[in-house]
Amino acid sequence: MDTNIRKTPDPLPFAGWRALSPAAAAHEVRDRIEALDPALRAAALAWMPGAVHLAGELAAAPASAPLRGLPYLLKDLFDATGAPTHAGSSFLANLRPVTKESRIVTDLRARGAALAGKTHMVEFAAGLTGENRAYGDCPHPRLAGRLSGGSSSGSAALVSAGVAPFAIGTDTGGSVRVPAAFCGLYGYRGVPGEPRIADAFPLSQTCDTAGWFAANSGDMGELLDALLGPAPAPGREPRGVFLRAADLLPGAPVDAACAAAAERLARPAPPDVRDALLASWREAVDAYVTVVMGEAHRTHARWLESHRADYDPAIWQRFSDAGRTTEGQFATARAIFVRVRAGFTEFFRGHDFLVLPCAPMPALAKAGCTPEARRAILTFTTPASLAGLPCLTVPVALGEGLTAGLQILAREPNSPVFRWALRQAAP
Repeated sequence: MDTNIRKTPDPLPFAGWRALSPAAAAHEVRDRIEALDPALRAAALAWMPGAVHLAGELAAAPASAPLRGLPYLLKDLFDATGAPTHAGSSFLANLRPVTKESRIVTDLRARGAALAGKTHMVEFAAGLTGENRAYGDCPHPRLAGRLSGGSSSGSAALVSAGVAPFAIGTDTGGSVRVPAAFCGLYGYRGVPGEPRIADAFPLSQTCDTAGWFAANSGDMGELLDALLGPAPAPGREPRGVFLRAADLLPGAPVDAACAAAAERLARPAPPDVRDALLASWREAVDAYVTVVMGEAHRTHARWLESHRADYDPAIWQRFSDAGRTTEGQFATARAIFVRVRAGFTEFFRGHDFLVLPCAPMPALAKAGCTPEARRAILTFTTPASLAGLPCLTVPVALGEGLTAGLQILAREPNSPVFRWALRQAAP
């Protein structure tokens, strides 16, 4: 365990931000950014407006707006007026000027929230660990020597560091769930194809989703209500089961802690249910990589040669290699997507939710960010990604500042399971 814990301000809950005047809230954001470790600030913050502009945005919110008084941060895959969109790269902003505002920015303004900054990320959202060659690897805000996780690295790190009360991220193969787990946050992953993700710069049109982070369960509940609407009233106590980390990866370091936390939400999956799910998930990682990288190649094909030196070499290689994928390989991968979805359809006939860890390990040091670690994490995240399921992440304390996370998978984006789970997980 790493005992080198950084001192950062505690996150201020929604009520605390609402108690500030617009000018005071704008200056609070600025003061908290200036107090960050310089390496974290450089690696996490992509752009911010002036304090006067932010104060004006906060003051302009309708009095009845559900998120009035709340500044927020935006992953730099989405477009915002007056700000470039880099998508974690050194060159995209020069090739793709911002011409309109993303739907999620418009929606948040209508609900009273004010954009306080854009956040750096893994280049083109193609990673899970928070590494970035152009802007620096994103440090864990509280644990020296560890990384925040990605690809929504800056969004998670800055909420954990208390800079703003919530932040927007995206999740294709775990990019909300993993940094939420590593940074001790609550996270929500939506579903593919919804309007709030449709105009983000894409990694994979099949698997991309929008999501968000909050530092506590009450604030996450408010975000769900404000952005999804009130959940349908449940007719009964939701029925769910959990899988242990060791069910997916024997020897996973988070197994015992995550199992103990999951018992507050569900019972262990019976062997027949567990085995049926695991059988349907066979080759899910390979299918995910085939489809997602294939779609990324189609987006980037026009730039791969002319801008080769500008890409992170590992990401360039993955995108380029995907250009050699055959139609037969895509067909095989798509069939695995169908099998995973069919497995969940059968599971949800008798259950309302499934719980499993977000990742098999806590936040990684740079030396631990290996291809093997990436594949191990994808083993936990790709089932929900292939099935297109919404997920709520709740944090799990491991001791000495380290955290893990549980992902709660349900059928519908606004499932009452999520509010129920937040009540069960609340301290």
